[in-house]
Amino acid sequence: MASKPKTVQSKQPKPKLAFYWASSCGGCEITITELGMRLVDVSELVDIVFWPAAMDFKYDDVKAMQDDEIDICFFNGAIRNSENEEIAHLLRKKSKLMIAFGSCSHLGGIPGLANLFDVETLLERVFDTAPSLDDSRGTRPQVKNKMAEGEIEIPKMYDRVKTLAQTVAVDYFMPGCPPVVDQVWNVFQAILSGDLPAKGSVIGAQAKTNCDVCTREKGKSGMRIKEFKRPHMAILDPNKCFLTQGVICLGPATRAGCGLPCINGNMPCRGCYGPPDGVVDQGSKLISAVAALIDTDDPQALRDILTGIVDPVGLSYRFGLAESILSDLKFGK
Repeated sequence: MASKPKTVQSKQPKPKLAFYWASSCGGCEITITELGMRLVDVSELVDIVFWPAAMDFKYDDVKAMQDDEIDICFFNGAIRNSENEEIAHLLRKKSKLMIAFGSCSHLGGIPGLANLFDVETLLERVFDTAPSLDDSRGTRPQVKNKMAEGEIEIPKMYDRVKTLAQTVAVDYFMPGCPPVVDQVWNVFQAILSGDLPAKGSVIGAQAKTNCDVCTREKGKSGMRIKEFKRPHMAILDPNKCFLTQGVICLGPATRAGCGLPCINGNMPCRGCYGPPDGVVDQGSKLISAVAALIDTDDPQALRDILTGIVDPVGLSYRFGLAESILSDLKFGK
């Protein structure tokens, strides 16, 4: 049975917690609920003052709070539109500690892959050309629209998906898509006991890579790859390193701390915990690791081998494109 979090002194007011989702899938919210009865234990020690995904809170409730009234805000989701940005600034103003919770707020996540395209291209695909079962093709949402009941306004979609730290100051980062339950529980206990590292740190994860903690049989020194295969194209040995089998795994470029659920399920790591300490760009680190394994100096043979990597950017930057050096090159800092 999991231990209860360390208690705070009874005479002190309970710490106030907020949870918010911006551009995300909801997986981070599910992780919180998967704490189960442990969430009940936490609720005895804290006051949850804002969690619109689970309870009937309004933005006006937050606006009415004093600055820094919220002790800790767990913010998940990337910044995709004007509402995401507005609430990020609001919660930053009202919170003593802002935690980027999950891959989307930490690195941009899956939504950040939209930065490969401009907004017009995205809207054209979704609303004009994608197959549909109704006759709504060609109808696009408008920021303002007059209805019989009056004018309604929806958030404006931005040209660029941003991370939380590209929008407001962030105190701590919790990686993962989503962060695993035990990681969240350990962070809760650290917060309630006041045992937190220096601001700006990644919390609830390790400084090592997944390769450092993976127990699979590694390749021998000097190992070379002659062909890349996608996972569904091979019968994967559950005991051997994926790279030795010609399947790209982001283990050498990804921070450890998830407990390896994908690898233990015989699927390669896809990098959701982001780069380990000392690595500026996760995709560049992966490219470096993979390039060292290719077994040819012949340009044509190299091209043939690289055809096995169907989506290089989506593979190398699945969760971190918005935070990558590629994003800097396209949008600037």
